[in-house]
Order: sequence, then C-alpha cells, then structure tokens
Amino acid sequence: MLRDIDQFFLNQDEPTKGCLFYLRELILGFDDNITEAWKYKMPFYCYKGKMFCYLWVNKKTSQPYVGIVEGRKIDHPLLVMEKRSRMKIMTIDAHADIPLETIRSILKMAIDLYAG
Repeated sequence: MLRDIDQFFLNQDEPTKGCLFYLRELILGFDDNITEAWKYKMPFYCYKGKMFCYLWVNKKTSQPYVGIVEGRKIDHPLLVMEKRSRMKIMTIDAHADIPLETIRSILKMAIDLYAG
C-alpha cells in the first residue's frame, strides 16, 4: 500500500505531476540533512528535523509551488507572501522549464537560516 505522501504525487495530473516529482527529487538531493515528511496533508521537507519547505498546488490556478517556511526572512523577487504571516511561496510554471538555479538559490537561503 502506498504512503499518503506518495499518493499525493501520483494523484496529480500532468504536467503538474512530473513537475512535483522533479521538485521532490531536487529538494531531497539538495542536502544530505533534508528529509521528507507528511504534515498537514502535504509533503514537507525538513532540514535537520526542522520544517523548512513544502510542495503544494494552488487550487485556483492548478500551478505547483514551493513554500518556504521562514520565507518572510528571505528577500527574493520570486518569493511571494500574499496573506501569509510567515511563509512565502514560489509558483512554478509546470508547462515551462523549471528554474533550477533560482530554486537552488532560494533553498540555500532557506537552509542558511537554520544553519546560523
């Protein structure tokens, strides 16, 4: 039987499914201290046991995004706070090439907040 977290990814439609699977592998491969967890019915990624980002799909636009838990502490033009008090998100266009260097840069900034 599949875990809930695996089911989340498999239940998505293409191209969102492929995009989310790629982002999952990118995040998990970014640092050896990153682990995956199923929290709040969504895939979360922890750095040394502390939640630092998550993946989700915008219900209105069906676009996947990377949420950064301590996003309010990161100044990056592609991170948007909207009505959140702590987290910022980066929306990903599932129909376009994934901006690898931008995502890696944001992940590094997020991890640096925990490494301090």
